[in-house]
Amino acid sequence: MALFIFVLILIGLILVHEFGHFVVAKLSGMRVDEFGIGFPPRLFGIQKGETTYSFNALLLGGFVRIFGETAEDTTSAEGRAFTDKAWFLQGAVVVAGILCNILFAWVLLSLAYSVGIPSDAHSTLLGVPQNVHTTIVSVLPNSPAAKAGILPGDQVIGIQTGTETLPQNADATAVQQFIAAHQTESLVLSLVRGGVSKTVLATPVEGVVPGTRVIGIELEDVGVVRLPLYTAFLQGAALTWQMIVSTAEGLLSFFGEVFRGAANFSQIAGPIGIAGIGATAVAQGVSSTLLLTALISINLALINILPIPGLDGGRLTLLLIERVRGRALSPVLISRLTIIGFVLLIGLLIIVSYHDVIRLLAH
Repeated sequence: MALFIFVLILIGLILVHEFGHFVVAKLSGMRVDEFGIGFPPRLFGIQKGETTYSFNALLLGGFVRIFGETAEDTTSAEGRAFTDKAWFLQGAVVVAGILCNILFAWVLLSLAYSVGIPSDAHSTLLGVPQNVHTTIVSVLPNSPAAKAGILPGDQVIGIQTGTETLPQNADATAVQQFIAAHQTESLVLSLVRGGVSKTVLATPVEGVVPGTRVIGIELEDVGVVRLPLYTAFLQGAALTWQMIVSTAEGLLSFFGEVFRGAANFSQIAGPIGIAGIGATAVAQGVSSTLLLTALISINLALINILPIPGLDGGRLTLLLIERVRGRALSPVLISRLTIIGFVLLIGLLIIVSYHDVIRLLAH
């Protein structure tokens, strides 16, 4: 169910992006022939006015088909074709999807602060965290904790061995000291995940961390900070900007490594990996889901800015070239460049999906 909910969220993000193109195109007086979720083959469509609203089989994106964007559009649109409009209106349509994803991320992060966002219990930057719990913030791959099914976000409410029990609701330091003092014993951890209690068994082993026996978890005391709605929107804007900067730095670094032939694709999540991460976030609760959805929305926006044919950034680059040249590029050339861009993107998608599968098999 969590995976299904996250798939719906991804479809929602596509809708947000394409809705930006759609609305600005309509407001600019362009003729919009189709608003599509997914890529063909078409499963079904609804005709409303001059626009077909379609749902398609390949849920890897979406599209808004505006008359005049392709070489096949040869009939008259009575001045309402994409190419009939001023260059700045064409550019506005192209960037509208990107802006919608960023605005949507801002709304989601603001809602997260309003609902309650996890915060280090020792930080009072946003206010005093409430409802503090010892929380697992990371789990090492192939560790006893990972094999036991422990996940980041799980709250530790108790821990015991066959001979000793740590008092309930001990802080992160006490839990770490207890594990360190019982490195040769099996540990029974009482956890809470999404409001549901569960018990797991993990035994510290060597080799996960050099020089010591561990179960492979990192712990922190984490509370929840809830902000009034007006403050939440201000802080949401600040966090949106921070995410944009860090995501842009990550993308630039990754594509730089791709061009140098040194990219580590095992560190990149494709559709399969994102779906798994998303399902985990949904299971952890509303706040985690909002944060991850906002991050994906920002990634979607920034990836679309890249000057690659087939993406919004590529289309914007071609518009700028046309502006400098003083005349339009051939629609056939634009179509061919777009196909090349899509081939490159699909190739990248296949590579990262392959590594997603390898990671799943390794677990």
